[in-house]
Amino acid sequence: MKVGKHILGEPGGKHIFGTAKIGEKGQIVIPKEARELFGIKPGDSLLILGDEDAGLIISKPDAINEAALKIFKKFDTNKEKNI
Repeated sequence: MKVGKHILGEPGGKHIFGTAKIGEKGQIVIPKEARELFGIKPGDSLLILGDEDAGLIISKPDAINEAALKIFKKFDTNKEKNI
């Protein structure tokens, strides 16, 4: 399977899949190679996060589940300490 271009100087697992154009309805098409690599199928839900300085992150929700759980655990710990 052909996968996106490898980013020079970066360790394996980093890819450039090209660009995506925003359609009239505000939709984007994720390149086929990216969908195949990440197992994204029609009907799947994706999580969209944004930072006004850094841009957007598009991820499968389960990919950041562990990170979110760590953040919530830290909130609980800080709440117990009244921080």
